[in-house]
Amino acid sequence: MEKRKRLYASVLREQLAAYRQMSFLTGPRQVGKTTTCRELGDSYLNWDNDDHREIILSGPSAVARYASLDTIATRPTSIVFDELHKYRRWKLFLKGFFDTYEEQARIIVTGSSRLDVYRRGGDSLMGRYFIFNMHPFSVAELIRTDPPQTPVQSPFSLSESDWQALRQHGGYPEPLVRRDGRFSVRWREMRRAQILREEVRDLTRIQELDQIGTLGRILEHRSGEQLMYSELAREIRVSENSIRSWISTLCSLHFGFLVRPWHRNISKSLRKEPKWYLRDWSGIEKQGNRAETLCACHLLKAVEGWSDMGLGTFGLYYVRDKQRREVDFLVVRNGEPWFLVEVKSRETSLSPALSRFQKQADCPHAFQVVMESDFVDADCFSYRHPVVVPARTFLSQLL
Repeated sequence: MEKRKRLYASVLREQLAAYRQMSFLTGPRQVGKTTTCRELGDSYLNWDNDDHREIILSGPSAVARYASLDTIATRPTSIVFDELHKYRRWKLFLKGFFDTYEEQARIIVTGSSRLDVYRRGGDSLMGRYFIFNMHPFSVAELIRTDPPQTPVQSPFSLSESDWQALRQHGGYPEPLVRRDGRFSVRWREMRRAQILREEVRDLTRIQELDQIGTLGRILEHRSGEQLMYSELAREIRVSENSIRSWISTLCSLHFGFLVRPWHRNISKSLRKEPKWYLRDWSGIEKQGNRAETLCACHLLKAVEGWSDMGLGTFGLYYVRDKQRREVDFLVVRNGEPWFLVEVKSRETSLSPALSRFQKQADCPHAFQVVMESDFVDADCFSYRHPVVVPARTFLSQLL
C-alpha cells in the first residue's frame, strides 16, 4: 500500500531538535500517530503491550535501561510512549522521568484521546510539554509536508485523483490510500464502534453505552447543524445535562467537534448553541452537509496547527445575528476576526451575508468557497472584499 508523507513528522522532528520539552501528540484513532512517531523514535513503549507495560510500571530507571540512556550518544535519545494516558498515574510518571532524564532523552507521548482531558492524579506538567493536534490528510498536506513559516501558503493545484479521493474517502490515511468504496464503508463502521463502545467504556465512567451509541448515530446525520440539547435529551430520554456531558466526551474522543458562535463577550458566546461537525466527512450523505463538514475539518486543522506551531493564537467560530442571518465560519487570529467562510456546493452568486458580517466584524477577508469549481491559481488572501473562490484553491492555502 502506498505511503504518504505526513506534515507532523516534519513538525515533530523540528521540535525534537530545537526544544527540551516533551511533545504530546493527540488526535483521532487511526489518524497515523503511532506510525509517524515510531519513525521518529529510537525506543517505543506502548501501554497496551503487556511487556512494555511492565517496563513502565517498573519506573523511570527501568525505562532508561530499556532505552539505553546511559550509553554514549551523539544526540539525545528519542523515546515514544504510546497510549500512556490509560495509565492512572501517567502524569506523575512522566514528571519523574522528564525531570531525571531531560538531558539524555527527547520524549514523545501519543494517544487517541485528548491528553489534557484526563486529569488523573500527579503533579502538573506545566512548562514540560508542547501539545500537537494531529489531523487527517487535507488538501494542503497532500501537496506539501514542510512546516509553514506563515499561516497562509501560496495556492497550488492538487491532482484530480487526489481531490476526488479526499472528498469520497475522507482524509484518514488507510481509506484515502486504498480508495476502495467497500473498504471505506467497513472502516467507518469499525471506527465508530471503537469510539462509541470501546473508548467510551475504557476511558470514561459512562455506563449507558447503548444510549450514547444512539446519540452517536443521531449526530452522524446532523453534521453541520446547530445542536439543540433539549431536543436531543427528549429523543434519547435522558437529562439535558447528560447530553451536554456525553457530547463533550465524544469531542474529547475525536468523534466530532463543536464550533461556537463568535461574540466578543465570551460569556454570551458560551450561552448560545454551538454547531456540531463529525471528524470524518466521508460517510455524510447530504451533499451540502458533507461540503460544509469537509471545510470545517480543514479549518479546524489549520487553526489548531497554526496555534501548535507558534504562528499565533487562532480560533474557529461561526457568526449569526438576531435575524438568523449566518455565515458558516469565522477564523479569529490573535483575538481579532481574520476571515469569513461561507461554503457552497455549486452556488456562485455571492451571499449578501458575507459583506454584511465583514463590515460588522471589521474582517479583512471574506470567502464564498465553492466545492465544484475548478482550481484557480490566484491568492485568495490578496482580496479585501468578498469573493467567490474554488475550494481547491482556498484549501490549498491552509495547512
